[in-house]
Amino acid sequence: MKCLIVQPIHKAGIALLEQAGIDAVLCPDSSLETVKRLIGDCQAVITRDAGLGGEAIAAAGPLKVIVSHGAGHDSIDKVAAGRRGILVCNTPGANARSVSELALGLALSVARLIPAADRAVRSGTPGFRETANFRELFGKTALVVGWGAIARDLARMLDIAFGMRILVHSPRSRGELPYERVTTLHEGLAAADLVSIHTPLREETRNLFDAAAFGAVKRGAILVNTARAGLIEEAALAAAIASGTIFGAGLDVYSPGAAQGPLGESGRVIFTPHLGGTTGEALERVAVAAASHVLTALSGRRPETTIELQAMEGVSA
Repeated sequence: MKCLIVQPIHKAGIALLEQAGIDAVLCPDSSLETVKRLIGDCQAVITRDAGLGGEAIAAAGPLKVIVSHGAGHDSIDKVAAGRRGILVCNTPGANARSVSELALGLALSVARLIPAADRAVRSGTPGFRETANFRELFGKTALVVGWGAIARDLARMLDIAFGMRILVHSPRSRGELPYERVTTLHEGLAAADLVSIHTPLREETRNLFDAAAFGAVKRGAILVNTARAGLIEEAALAAAIASGTIFGAGLDVYSPGAAQGPLGESGRVIFTPHLGGTTGEALERVAVAAASHVLTALSGRRPETTIELQAMEGVSA
């Protein structure tokens, strides 16, 4: 049996597959043409942010399972997979600590304008600390949007290390939370000094942070997004930063070319190239989890993180 690896994964995941007698087919690149050429006789696929679209799934033969290397699965065509009875699963939580630590790092970097300060020192530009404004996080209010493993990790860090009041906006979470729940996003935005986004991208969350949301935000708030680019309407964010409504933003996800557009013109926006889950520790955990799901599925069982596809009939991925 074969497992197509669309994008590189940690060697520990490859080793686990090979120990079980599964041939790991490594894509030299993640283009559609390459994936279609190699997927034909594969029983499993592990993919990262390249996902797996309907055209690639249509080119597959005995494909039984598609595993997302990470929590996100919006770039996998789940409708196409469901129509063929192909399992789709993800690896939530395996990289949570890594992503939450980056979210904290971005919040601190924006609050203290660390990248801009570094550029000023390297260029020999004087007066940076006298002319720029900086913020503390201690004792302020943070709004965490979403309540998965990453959001929970970050909330605990902000609470314990910075004594922040934690608000949570997560309509889909059930039961009691260890922190204060806000009923609406706008209610939380009006109170928060720091907003960190950790919700999946769905139709109802696309452009969740639009002009109306930024109109409701507490002036001078910091925004961090380590979730998905489509959650933010970037033109509205650029306008909010230009007006001072948003003090600054730390973005690990964004649309192609965003860093070269209006957002990139601001020294108060920090871009990182989707670094959230890329620590060595996280990459190993996620790769092993993904390979384990492949082995489970190919043994005829359902991985515990299998996404229910029946309810997605007629809904785009």
